[in-house]
Amino acid sequence: MEYSYPFSTDWTTEEVVDVIKFFEAIENAYEKGIDKEELMTAYRRFKEIVPSKAEEKKLCNEFEDVSGYSSYHAVQKMKAAEDGERIKMK
Repeated sequence: MEYSYPFSTDWTTEEVVDVIKFFEAIENAYEKGIDKEELMTAYRRFKEIVPSKAEEKKLCNEFEDVSGYSSYHAVQKMKAAEDGERIKMK
């Protein structure tokens, strides 16, 4: 994809990398599917870096604007999925 990922200049390099991994996991959920546990791990780390709901919403909306992929819908599907299930967005 030809777009940039949203991030904060206040984050460390490791935090930027981990947030990008979360957005890549969202991409995978839409493009080829991803195991629930893999997405859950990426989301938990994302929430450690971005604990604020308002900031999470802002970043996810920015990502959706450039990619067309809804982090919100992917995370909702992940939360509803059974353990071991594969998340595949349509």
